[in-house]
Amino acid sequence: MAMTKEKWKQEILRYLFMLIGCFFYALCLDLFLVPNHIVGGGVTGLATLGNILFHWNVGTVAILLNIPILLLGLKTQGWVFIVRCFITNMVLGIFTDLFAFLPSITQNPLLAAMYGGLAQGVAIGLFVRFAVSSGGTELLGRVIHHGLPHIGIPTWIAILDGIIVLTGAVVMKNPENVLYALILIFIATKVSDTVITGLNRAKLCYIITERPDEVSRTLLENSPRGVTNLSGKGMYSGTPKGVLLTCVKSHQLVELRRLVRSVDEEAFVIVSETTEVRGKGFESMEEE
Repeated sequence: MAMTKEKWKQEILRYLFMLIGCFFYALCLDLFLVPNHIVGGGVTGLATLGNILFHWNVGTVAILLNIPILLLGLKTQGWVFIVRCFITNMVLGIFTDLFAFLPSITQNPLLAAMYGGLAQGVAIGLFVRFAVSSGGTELLGRVIHHGLPHIGIPTWIAILDGIIVLTGAVVMKNPENVLYALILIFIATKVSDTVITGLNRAKLCYIITERPDEVSRTLLENSPRGVTNLSGKGMYSGTPKGVLLTCVKSHQLVELRRLVRSVDEEAFVIVSETTEVRGKGFESMEEE
């Protein structure tokens, strides 16, 4: 079946951001991790250890280590995903070796772990957001989970990465590597989550009030956000309650509280974070 114009656009964007992700991941390795001898998780962590011990090219070793993992994943993950992994793996390996001549920005391993986590988080976030992968322990975790499904994929990935980090610490006789790797992984996780969900997070608000019609009318008259009335009952007093549900952007929260208080000072407002809101007034419902 011929690809539509929209599908072509999605594929072009996918591989464009894959290139950007590989660029940031390569900079993470070449500017921060490899020169400061920080062995993080994943296949690139093993490749970094090979560079430290034998001066092997990190990118080339990562490509070679990933090939058997990609072959293992072919049956369970499908050829389309594996082809994307192969292309990403090749590009990342080439970029890593291509930029290896760049001098390290810092000789402080703590700063290297922090800024390396920042660059790696951007890369991983782009990979996840645009459905590409370089393989590695993430793909190996999927393969193992297929055979041993009683343990989740994230757990398998954590186990594999932990083994690599500990191996690096033991081989280099440097237990501090574990601490730097934890900093790296923590920052990378937070940054990748931000890249995946975006900066424009919203607040989910529940407004419990005995005057739901008046409160909702005031909100609708003064805000572009919709309001949904859920039926409720105060279990202590036994009186009916209106539970109003609405989502607002962060900067609109103060105004929402002011409007609710102007109508019902006894209202109970519950605010929680949301990682993604799609629909009118927020992100488009279209797939990326």
